[in-house]
Amino acid sequence: MKWRSLEESNSIDLRPLSEIFTERKVLIEKYVPAEVRALHQRVVAQLQADGIAQRALQAGAKAPAFELKDHRGKPVSSASLLSRGRLVICFFRGRWDPFCCGQLEAMNQIVSQIQAAGASLVAISPQVEKQAFFMADQHKLKFPLLSDLGNQVAKKFALVYRVPGEQQEIYKRVFINLPLVNGDQSWELPIPATYILDRDGIVLYASANPDYTDRPEPLDILATLEKL
Repeated sequence: MKWRSLEESNSIDLRPLSEIFTERKVLIEKYVPAEVRALHQRVVAQLQADGIAQRALQAGAKAPAFELKDHRGKPVSSASLLSRGRLVICFFRGRWDPFCCGQLEAMNQIVSQIQAAGASLVAISPQVEKQAFFMADQHKLKFPLLSDLGNQVAKKFALVYRVPGEQQEIYKRVFINLPLVNGDQSWELPIPATYILDRDGIVLYASANPDYTDRPEPLDILATLEKL
């Protein structure tokens, strides 16, 4: 199944992200076997039951400082970004996830508005720089994709889990090669999460959800940013 980039679409999709995701879920129901969908849902349910979202960094906490390389190999530090204003961070799983692609394409549409509100936008995943470059290039993203090798930053935000063995086998069958994409054998991923930090690195807004098909609406993020 091919997830179109903005360039490949006839026009920019301005629908709410929830609408776009609903359309993708319909395609998944059509093409992905029921037992595979059920397995993914069980993993999400187990992560929810384990309370991973509640353990993740919450509003009011001080975010850990970080320095990571972007998709062009350039070091990017949180200190440098925060010296210019507030910071929006999207933690995502990888370019192989259609919901991650949809979220980042939607965030791409409001980059200039985020900047006008006095903030920067970055997205962080465990994928290696080469994969991040491919994603940024394919989807024409206008903000940095940072490579968090080994999920070291995501672990400090308490977002990381290990893909269960049964789900690993499913990923292998559909050619989602996480050891290649992420450059390690850990089979660890972050749950999707979005944060807004103030200039001192304090978390003003936090949304972390193990259900990878449910992400904050970009316009809601923008509205929150403009109110803060």
